[in-house]
Amino acid sequence: MNGAEALLKTLVDSGIEICFANPGTSEMHLVAAIGRTDDVHPILCLFEGVVTGAADGYARMADKPAITLLHLGPGLANGMANLHNAKKARVPMVNIVGDHAPYHLPYDAPLTSDVTAHAKINSAWVETSTSADNLAELGAVAVSEARHGTGRITTLIAAANHAWEPAEKSCPPLPFEPTQAVPTATVETIATLLGNGKPTAIVLGGHALREESLVLASRIAAKSGAVLFGETFPTRHQRGSGRVAIDKVPYFAEHAIGVMAPYDQIVLVGAATPVAFFAYPDTPSVLVREDAVVATLATFEDAVQPALAALADALGAPAGSEKLQEHMTPPPPRGTLTVAAIGDTRDNRRRDRPGAAGQLRRRRCVSRAQSRRTAGGRQRDVHGANAVEYGARECGRRRRAAEQRQLCDPEYRTRATQCRAAQRQNRLDARSR
Repeated sequence: MNGAEALLKTLVDSGIEICFANPGTSEMHLVAAIGRTDDVHPILCLFEGVVTGAADGYARMADKPAITLLHLGPGLANGMANLHNAKKARVPMVNIVGDHAPYHLPYDAPLTSDVTAHAKINSAWVETSTSADNLAELGAVAVSEARHGTGRITTLIAAANHAWEPAEKSCPPLPFEPTQAVPTATVETIATLLGNGKPTAIVLGGHALREESLVLASRIAAKSGAVLFGETFPTRHQRGSGRVAIDKVPYFAEHAIGVMAPYDQIVLVGAATPVAFFAYPDTPSVLVREDAVVATLATFEDAVQPALAALADALGAPAGSEKLQEHMTPPPPRGTLTVAAIGDTRDNRRRDRPGAAGQLRRRRCVSRAQSRRTAGGRQRDVHGANAVEYGARECGRRRRAAEQRQLCDPEYRTRATQCRAAQRQNRLDARSR
């Protein structure tokens, strides 16, 4: 057993099932170890940003880490944008980054870089292997640290020679620290706040946007009169018919400030105080009123669902009082074809609906008309309703005129027939070649 095989067995025993990889020479022994087992499903990605983005998405949906396999500091840097997203989403991820053998580092080869400095930008835990046996030991620690709380990013830097050198054994999985329970006193404080009758907004984030937590939050809102909001870009938001529907905090600062202005109290559940994404002139960075009371029921690292259940019990919010979204099928569009109707994406217009074929033909005419210029040589404003209607009429007029010429002009009909025959012969010649 070499270091790569010991590391891989340690990762499998710790619950790792999938590896997203864009490896290089320094990771070849790790690739070979993965190829000799069916316990890890490897997925080759053509760019490191896909590697880290796929691992981020997997963690959001599976609630457990995948491993990434990246090539040296430049490979890690290529995946850094989606590592940033994963860090903000607080998801578990284990990066395995190959590096040069320690004795090769002093020669400053073309891909030599400070991998540790790159990794620390987005990783909560970073370690470099010191031997083949230590590589497996650090693998167990990396998975344990990644599963801390709701999750975080860890990076194990694997020296190339530690992957090929012999190792004595793999390491058993290590326990990880789960999310923390919310104190009873905090639940009682929030219950008192919700019972004072003041306008209150409850901002949900993280695991508070899962189906079970949303049901509890809806019961709390129905009992207290509070209004539910979700964070603007959630880690994962379970929604649809049969689930609780809530609005998100708007993205643009001016809009968000107006939406949050009516509320004297803001209760945070797995979310941070809403802030603007960028600084704007004469616009505050914090989106809630300065005089609003901001209280936290549960932080990112707390057990959100038990906290919401305790709060619902403290308020006496009964089961069944939640408001669920009903299944709704929008009616098919009808009426005159206009610019607004063309851009209406609320439903997919069916081709088999009566009149649909004519609508499609007219839409194609509009598209062709928009690309033409007027006789004066200037581009007509194709964004105006009159221009679009003119284009449709003009296209139809030209088509009808061409059809009339074919019916009334024998020479035109003969030329058209000859042209089609020549095109058919050209296609046949091309196929024979």
